[in-house]
Amino acid sequence: MTTQILVVEDEQDIAGLIKHTLEREPGIRVEMVNSGDAALKAVAESAPHLIILDLNLPVLSGFEVCRILRSRPATRLIPIIMLTARTTEVDRVSGLDLGADDYVTKPFSLRELAARVRAVLRRPQATQAQEPAAMVYRGAHLTADFDAVAIEVDGAPVRLTRREFELLKCLVENRNRVLSRDRLLERVWGYDRTIETRSVDVHIGRLRAKLVLAGDQIETVVGLGYRFVE
Repeated sequence: MTTQILVVEDEQDIAGLIKHTLEREPGIRVEMVNSGDAALKAVAESAPHLIILDLNLPVLSGFEVCRILRSRPATRLIPIIMLTARTTEVDRVSGLDLGADDYVTKPFSLRELAARVRAVLRRPQATQAQEPAAMVYRGAHLTADFDAVAIEVDGAPVRLTRREFELLKCLVENRNRVLSRDRLLERVWGYDRTIETRSVDVHIGRLRAKLVLAGDQIETVVGLGYRFVE
């Protein structure tokens, strides 16, 4: 099966180098566009398996493109690697909070970028479309259809961010088992070491608040981590 990657980069020489590097891998096909609006159009026509998204784009910024993609059910789970010359912590956190899966700063190593692409594609959400069976959880208050990206509490839809959704999915898949903060970081954020374990606590707090009564099913196990209980 061909893995389709969309590179959104307005510097054509950089885009060309990325395309050349990634297409050395068997089964990889790269499409290039040079603006945010062109990216949204390309995704609407044919959803890629992964997007490499520059932040400094004409028309629509990479932040705005990411926000739009994450707001749409059909595209909210497409993995995104942000690519930018910005190096401040605020920029990294903003991109990751919007739902980006990884963040690479310019100048960068093409070999490292290719390795990050491979790592992101190995994550479960990158191959969700190929998974044969739907995963649906139904509890006293919570109903979660993870294939359809539909979360309800007492029949009312709940809107989650990408990170909150992935946290809930990870906890439910491993229900009644304690998951450490490091384990959750690895499963949800990947290997990005710029993220601190306290980020897990912040996202868990937000997730509990949105799930209302169902949030009580997420237990804190002091000194160990978190557990979703039935």
